[in-house]
Amino acid sequence: MSRSPAIPPLLTLQDIRLTLGGKPLLNGAGLSIGPRGRLGLVGRNGSGKSTLLKIAAGLLAPDDGTVFVHPGASVRYLAQEPDFSGFDSALAYVEAGLGPTDDPWRAQSLLNDLGLDGKEDPARLSGGEARRVALARVLGPRPDVLLLDEPTNHLDLPAIEWLESELMGLRSALVVISHDRRFLERLSSATLWLDQGRTRQLDQGFAAFEAWRDAVLEEEERDRHKLDRRIVMEEDWLRYGVTGRRKRNQGRLERLQGLREARRTALRALGGVKLDANQGRVSGKLVIEAEKISKSWRENVIVRDLSLRIERGDRVGLVGANGAGKTTLVNLLTGKLPPDSGTVRLGAGLQMATLDQKRTSLDPQTSLKDYLTGGGSDFIEINGEKRHFAGYMRDFLFLPEQAGTPVARLSGGERNRLTLARALALPSNLLVLDEPTNDLDLETLDLLQEWLASYPGTILLVSHDRDFLDRVATSVIFAEGNGRFVEYAGGYSDMLAQRGSGIEAAATPPSPRPAPARAAPAPRASPPAARRKLSFHERHALQTLPARMAELEAEKARLGQLLADPDLYHRDKKRFDAVNAALAAADAALSEAEERWLELEIAREQGA
Repeated sequence: MSRSPAIPPLLTLQDIRLTLGGKPLLNGAGLSIGPRGRLGLVGRNGSGKSTLLKIAAGLLAPDDGTVFVHPGASVRYLAQEPDFSGFDSALAYVEAGLGPTDDPWRAQSLLNDLGLDGKEDPARLSGGEARRVALARVLGPRPDVLLLDEPTNHLDLPAIEWLESELMGLRSALVVISHDRRFLERLSSATLWLDQGRTRQLDQGFAAFEAWRDAVLEEEERDRHKLDRRIVMEEDWLRYGVTGRRKRNQGRLERLQGLREARRTALRALGGVKLDANQGRVSGKLVIEAEKISKSWRENVIVRDLSLRIERGDRVGLVGANGAGKTTLVNLLTGKLPPDSGTVRLGAGLQMATLDQKRTSLDPQTSLKDYLTGGGSDFIEINGEKRHFAGYMRDFLFLPEQAGTPVARLSGGERNRLTLARALALPSNLLVLDEPTNDLDLETLDLLQEWLASYPGTILLVSHDRDFLDRVATSVIFAEGNGRFVEYAGGYSDMLAQRGSGIEAAATPPSPRPAPARAAPAPRASPPAARRKLSFHERHALQTLPARMAELEAEKARLGQLLADPDLYHRDKKRFDAVNAALAAADAALSEAEERWLELEIAREQGA
């Protein structure tokens, strides 16, 4: 029986080795992608992912190894920072990427789909516009292989979802670097892990990667323990074992040296970021209250008639298209910008720490140490304790020798970690984070998500990362357009469920189509009442009431013990009366809390 011939790969990298700055970056890395393959390339910041992709694109030559592109296969590469020099319009830049047989109208069509008209001056493009133009250039020719380095950076949610749909419809093979979990999960069918210069492949999409990676690391740790035990046994034999023939002893010694070398060269999991924030004093229950606020720039309405209440412990995400007014709304809510009408009231005792999207607090000439400490000191105070800046730097994966490094020489991921380190070093009970996930690797994102979930204060978050919003936000404020913002309970996925479908869906469901005329049907039972979703504040109450009831139970027990003293009435009648009244008040409050919790729980079950 004849077998069908194996389909050759379109692009192959084998045993790639590269040293940069005297340090091996790639040490035997490989990559292979066949027709219509979908490969997610993952690894820590600085592990060499972008470098490997540049080698695959032919833009960088390795020190050693093989790069093979199937004859006739077209390859297009999306860089993180495209070069627009020499082009006087966005359309000209995109058209330059087309081949002689490509459809010239596709360039204009892609730009229009991405919200551009092609007449834009490349020198004046914003970060989001530049990314859209660069995407149109690599998508235009429908290449055999697409190499995409962080394609969702600077894109808003509508553009990200459009890009996902476009890539799913292409016949091109994909190699994608991204920190966007949802994007990787939807597009990848295999995952390539670059770690300490070497690559390992999982023939499953990114959704299965993290469990597989953790299992690999655990197995490697067990192997190291076994190796350590063998080394100890050999050293013990050399010291105390019975001496035999010299040749045998020499062989045993060489074996020990081999084990030590294996131990030295064994790959070890790198350390992780350690997040520790300088917690401020507890704020009041009310953090921000906006009452019918509006803001316009000339004829453009940015915010229209918005009322909002944010309480201590809320995690509020702001989402929407670029230019929809999210940053303006944040500035209104935090008091940095006055509304044209309406009022904003900030709660008592607020201590605000801000991470702005453009990282404007970063002076390119300031050293890493001076930025963290404010200059003139070697220490940072965290929760009342002084910490040496070098130790705090290590928590965010900076080396001691980087202390004097100017900010201008840091990578995008390093700059984001630095601004995050500075923001968390400030005493705060309100965190305002504008795109905190930009350029962070997946491991750091995991830790940031876990830390924010346990942060005792309040969080106001602007993000286009859907998975991040799902994990962190307790409610989402969506920019519906024309200055209208609507709050939805839960994370990003909850918002989609409440809106209907997709972020372009109308806030209210469409009217049902009229049924065709027909004979009167037999009488039917009335349809069930529409299920009611809990509001954000009801969800919050449902979550916090059990803790409140436990506090009241403890208070009742404490007061009961005081009243159990038989001499209290005769010894201090005023105290007896006060304790008795407090017990009655606690009992009434507990009954009210229990009834409210039961009411909300029933409503939740009926709306599920």
